Amino acid sequence: MAFEITGKVIDISPVNQVSDKFKKREFVIEKKEAGGSAVFIDYVKFQLIQDKCDLINESYLNEEVKIWFNLKGNKWERDGKINYFTNLDAWKIEKTSSGSSRDQNTSSHVTLEDIPPENDELSDLPF
Repeated sequence: MAFEITGKVIDISPVNQVSDKFKKREFVIEKKEAGGSAVFIDYVKFQLIQDKCDLINESYLNEEVKIWFNLKGNKWERDGKINYFTNLDAWKIEKTSSGSSRDQNTSSHVTLEDIPPENDELSDLPF
């Protein structure tokens, strides 16, 4: 499933080399929505995996961005206990607050061909 969202980057973690074949990087955006006279703030954590870890760096802190991402849910079992978890896998990030947009994938129009394929090799990972 492919989605998109805009918000302000408030935290960027360093790249985490989980194993010799898998690395990830997490970041958080602040998403504000007005609801009448109140403003609701959500803090949404995304992850970048493998070669996508380089899509963001510290220069994105406090910048408004547009993020394209896939919603992933997994089931993980250990010692007879079943756990479920959800990841938001970002695959494209574009700054929106500066005068010129900075597109990380050379195309400003997203098509079905731009969406990365699901990676079944990583589906049994517990994070």
